[in-house]
Amino acid sequence: MIHPTAIIHPKAKLDSTVCVGPYAVIDEGVELGAGCVVGPHVYLTGLTTIGARNRFHAGCVIGDAPQDIKYQGQPTRLRIGDDNLFREHATVHRSNKTTEDTVIGSQNFLMAHCHVAHNCRIGNQVAVANGALLAGHVTVEDRAFISGNCLVHQFVRVGTLAMMRGGSGISQDLPPFTIARGENGICGLNSVGLRRAGFNAEARVELKRLYHALFRAGKNLSVALAAARENFSSPTAKVLLDFVAGAKRGVCSDTGRAPRPAAPAEED
Repeated sequence: MIHPTAIIHPKAKLDSTVCVGPYAVIDEGVELGAGCVVGPHVYLTGLTTIGARNRFHAGCVIGDAPQDIKYQGQPTRLRIGDDNLFREHATVHRSNKTTEDTVIGSQNFLMAHCHVAHNCRIGNQVAVANGALLAGHVTVEDRAFISGNCLVHQFVRVGTLAMMRGGSGISQDLPPFTIARGENGICGLNSVGLRRAGFNAEARVELKRLYHALFRAGKNLSVALAAARENFSSPTAKVLLDFVAGAKRGVCSDTGRAPRPAAPAEED
């Protein structure tokens, strides 16, 4: 089940059911769980722990050193869950410090030529399409969809079931359930994604009302957030409200109206 041209360090830990293709290289600190398939010319390196039934297509580079000038060769880690699919030439880097890992959850689909940088945290059932780039310390929550050639700035959060349109870029947080368009813009709810995830009509209508209250009411966001907390109390609404309240880089703005007014100045 291991091609004779593959190079596997004797201290690497591979389950007996792992398949390794031609010219793959697996370094010392790698652990591979049951049923994994490593395609041709794949490079697995670093202190990288990989769960069960992951598949790596040709040319993937997984667990290499972070692209961070502050990194000085420390033994940092990458952790990958189960049932992930990494297509051709996808790259995932280990973290830049020993106190924090790069983490990929389970059942994710990382398509060809996408990049996940150091210290990123990817949830479960996330899709990252061809050519999308996630900078360092990005968090992507469950079931988000990052379309082709999208750009996500370092430290940005992408909320659950959010979607980025192809070619869009964000340097501010993308709220759950919304669609990113252009640069730091949002243009409504990810209605298709919500239906596919099992949200009923009542829940989708409530989210639409909340979206309008937060992003299209023409109010300063902190004012709109405080008012919305008085009127929306369902668990789904709370996910969106808490995400917005926790934003440290700001939140993407709705593209259908003028920019939000500035927060009122504090009195001396």
